[in-house]
Amino acid sequence: MAPVAQTFRSLRHTFAGVAVVSLLINILMLTGPLFMLQIYDRVLTSGSVQTLLVIAGLALTLYAFYGLLEGLRGRVLARVSQRMDAQLSGLAFSLSNMLPVKLGRQAAQLRPVQDLDSVRQFWAGPGPSAIFDLPWLPFYLGIVFLFHSLLGFVALAGALVICVLIGLNEVFSRKAASDANQSSLRRLVTIEEGRRNSEAIQSMGMAEALGTRWTADNDSYLGSQRRAADWSGFFGTSTKTFRFLLQSAVLGVGAWLAINQEISAGVMIAASIMTTRALAPVEQAIGQWRAFVASRQSLGRLKQLLPASSDESDMLALPLPRESLHLQEVACGPAGTATRTVEDISLKLSAGSGLGIVGPSGSGKSTLARAIVGAAPALAGSIRLDGAELAQWPGAKWGRFIGYLPQDIQLFDGTIGENISRFVPDAPADTVIEAAKLADVHQLITGLPEGYNTVIGSAGFTLSAGQRQRIALARALYGKPFLVVLDEPNSNLDTNGEAALARAIKAMRDRGSIVIVIAHHPSALSVVDQVLVLKDGKAAALGPREKVFRRLVKPVSQKFAASAGREGAHEE
Repeated sequence: MAPVAQTFRSLRHTFAGVAVVSLLINILMLTGPLFMLQIYDRVLTSGSVQTLLVIAGLALTLYAFYGLLEGLRGRVLARVSQRMDAQLSGLAFSLSNMLPVKLGRQAAQLRPVQDLDSVRQFWAGPGPSAIFDLPWLPFYLGIVFLFHSLLGFVALAGALVICVLIGLNEVFSRKAASDANQSSLRRLVTIEEGRRNSEAIQSMGMAEALGTRWTADNDSYLGSQRRAADWSGFFGTSTKTFRFLLQSAVLGVGAWLAINQEISAGVMIAASIMTTRALAPVEQAIGQWRAFVASRQSLGRLKQLLPASSDESDMLALPLPRESLHLQEVACGPAGTATRTVEDISLKLSAGSGLGIVGPSGSGKSTLARAIVGAAPALAGSIRLDGAELAQWPGAKWGRFIGYLPQDIQLFDGTIGENISRFVPDAPADTVIEAAKLADVHQLITGLPEGYNTVIGSAGFTLSAGQRQRIALARALYGKPFLVVLDEPNSNLDTNGEAALARAIKAMRDRGSIVIVIAHHPSALSVVDQVLVLKDGKAAALGPREKVFRRLVKPVSQKFAASAGREGAHEE
C-alpha cells in the first residue's frame, strides 16, 4: 500500500472519533437557538425569573461541554497532523535526497518536505474542523424546515447560492493557488542557489545582475500571491455578505410569519440563528480555501512521488559482494532523461582490480561512475556485483560495500568525524581514524581546533578545496568498502596529496577492493592495472594500462612528427 494511503488508513479510527466529537459539538450548538426560543416564548411570556435561571444554568452547562469538546477536537487534529508528519517525514526526506538522482533538473521544482509541511499545517489549523462540520448543514436546515416550510426554503435557497460560490471559488482559485505555489518554489530555489554560490557572486560582481533576476522572480511571486489572495478574498467577502443578507431575509420572513401568527417570535429568532450556524462552516471553509487547495495539491504530489511501501526487511539477505563487478552492454545518461550519453560499455573486474577511466570532457566518465554506484539508473544493460544487481541489496546496506567520491564534493553540516563516518550512529572511533589515515588526512584533522569534533559546513569551520577533497576521500574509504569509485579525486590536490591518493588506492586494492578512478591527470592512474578510454560515450579502448597508454601515445607522436615534417618542408 502507498505510504500516504497507509497513513490515512492508520488514522481512520481517529477520524471516526473526531466525527463523533463533531456530532456532539453540532448537537450542543443547538443550545443557542433553543435558549433564545425559550427566552422569547416562555420566559418573556411568563415573566418567571426562576425559569430564566434554570434555563440559563442549563445553557451554561451545555456551553461548557461544547467548549471542552471543541478544545478536544482541536488538540486531536493537531496531534493527527503531527502523526502524519512522523509517519511520512522520513520518506519525504529520503525522497527529497533521491529526486535529483531520479529526475535530474526536473527535481528542482519538487519539495516533498515542504509539501508535507503544507499538509501538516492545514490539518493543524481550523480547516479540518469546518470540513467535519459541513455535513451537518442539512441537519440544521431540516430543523428550520420543522419550524416552518417557508423559512426552510429560504434557508435552502441561500445554502444553494453559497454552494455555487464554493464551486466558483474552486474553479477560479485552483490555477491561482497552483501558480502561487510554483512561484514560491522557484523563489526558494533562487535563494538556495545564491547561498550556495555566494563566493562566486561576490568575487565576480554578479550581485547586481542576480538582483535584477531576483526582482523579476519576486514580482512574479508577489503577483501570483496577490491573484490567489484576490480570488480568495472576493469569494470570502461575497459569502460573508450573502450570509448576512440571508440572516436578515430569514428574520424578515420570520417576522412576516409571526405577524400572521404562523410562528412565534422565539421561532423567528431561533430560525435566524440556526441558519447562521448552518452556514458558518461554509464561510470558514472558504476562508481556509487557499490552505485547503495548497494542502490538496501537496498531498497529490506526495501520492505521486512516494512509492508503494516495501518492507526491505523481508528481502533475502545477500552476503556483501567480495569477488567481482560486471558491466554488460551498459547504457546510461543524465538523471531524469532517456538520453543515452554512454552506450555499450562492457567490462569485468575482479577483487583487487584497479580501473582508470579517461577521456575528453563530456565523454560520459562521470555519468558512467554515477551509474556504477547506483546514483543514476542504467538505461540498458546490467551492472552486477558478484552476479547480483545493486537493487537486490537494501539501500541501507549499500554504504557497507560502496565508497564514492563525486566530482562535486559536498560535505554536510556536522563534525569531521560525522562526515567521515557518513553520520552512522555510534561509529567506532578507530574505524573513522583508520579511514582518515588511509586518506592521509589524520594529521591535518588533529591540527584543527577541535580535531575530529571540529564542526564544518555552512555553520562551522571553513576548509580549503584540497582539505574538503581529502576528507571526502576518507569518507569514501570508511569501512573499507569492496567497490570504491573516485571521480577526479586529485583535482584539488598538491603533489603530496596525489602521492597520498596513490598510496590509498594501492592499499585498498591490496585489501581486495575494486577501485575505479576517473581522472584527467595520468598521475592518478599510476596504481591501476586497467584503463578504459571513453570517446563520445563509447569505449574507444579497454585493456591493461601500459598497452592502452601506448596506443594513446603512438597516434599523438605520429601526429606531432607529421606536423614537424610539414613545418620543416615549409621552411625549405
